[in-house]
Amino acid sequence: MRLLVKILIAIALGIGAGYIFPEWLSQAWATFNGIFSQFLGFLIPLLIVGFVAPAIAELGKSAGKMLAVTALIAYVMTFVVGIGSYAAANAIFPAILDGKLLAPAEQVSEVVATLPYFVVEMPPLMGVMSALILAFVLGLGSASLESMALRNVLNDFRDVINRAIAGVIIPLLPFYIFGIFMNMTIIGQVGTVLSTFASIVAVIFVMHIAVLTLQYLLASAFSGLPPFKSLKTMLPAYFTALGTQSSAATIPVTLRQTIACGVDSSVAGFVVPLCATIHMSGSTMKIVCCAIALMLLRDMPFDIGMFAGFIGMLAITIIAAPGVPGGAIMASLGLLSSILGFSESDCALMIALYIAMDSFGTACNITGDGAIAQIVGAIFRKK
Repeated sequence: MRLLVKILIAIALGIGAGYIFPEWLSQAWATFNGIFSQFLGFLIPLLIVGFVAPAIAELGKSAGKMLAVTALIAYVMTFVVGIGSYAAANAIFPAILDGKLLAPAEQVSEVVATLPYFVVEMPPLMGVMSALILAFVLGLGSASLESMALRNVLNDFRDVINRAIAGVIIPLLPFYIFGIFMNMTIIGQVGTVLSTFASIVAVIFVMHIAVLTLQYLLASAFSGLPPFKSLKTMLPAYFTALGTQSSAATIPVTLRQTIACGVDSSVAGFVVPLCATIHMSGSTMKIVCCAIALMLLRDMPFDIGMFAGFIGMLAITIIAAPGVPGGAIMASLGLLSSILGFSESDCALMIALYIAMDSFGTACNITGDGAIAQIVGAIFRKK
């Protein structure tokens, strides 16, 4: 929660700075923002390889139908929630955001005060798709080898990327957000953004409660367990996730409450830790809704085909996102740019809006893990 507080303070200070900073200081901060943005763009392909490859390798350790069934259910549930979020956001947000538009992102550079003094180019080593394919090749190759050498290298590389995010990106993120909101104040966009934030957060909160209800109704259809009683039983895990913002840190509570719902302990012990890294319904819902809201504000064209491809890739890319606040949005930045056409400024707004609701997404993810455990338990009980 400290990161959220820092970002809220950065937003407030950035708005104030937009009114009082002299031109030279605004340009100096824009220079920092440019360097930070270049480094973030450089890191994105490495981040995808660092997260996805070890996750696939770890999945390869386990064998059997339960692994395949659990992974398939988690992926399908994440994808379906993403498509449902698209449908809901596309139906609701145009009315909420009617008449609200931001200037096209490319026009921001026309404001002299926001131009950096210089730019340090840091081109990424590969594109997003190349990084994802490389991650699959390395992950599947590692899973098929008996030697642990490649797997250890992938795990160490993941740790390096995690440290880069935790040691550089996250600490500097509030300063980056400060610069973004300072620039938006200078060009007169900040009022539209803030009024949009409040309405979008409220809608997404209601949507994530609806997602959990539907997940447990579906689980009840398989397991016969009472859905609303199960949801009540999972509340300790939900509120633990709100406080920790980490699916991994919440695993002990999630496991205990899932067993209390009536799921076999051996099934719960397998499904809950696995789904903590591969089930991202809540995170996907937030990213999709925030993306649609921003595209409406920018008057950017989109359709179901574009978002179906985006959601399908997103459900893979954000698996095993790092155990730091905002890990899922960091892992999705490459897809936001390559598939949806987001600019650096758009990605920064996505980060701010996402992290403002990060705990709700985590809570939705881990509470939904209990529903998946009920479904998996019912499938293998019948067999």
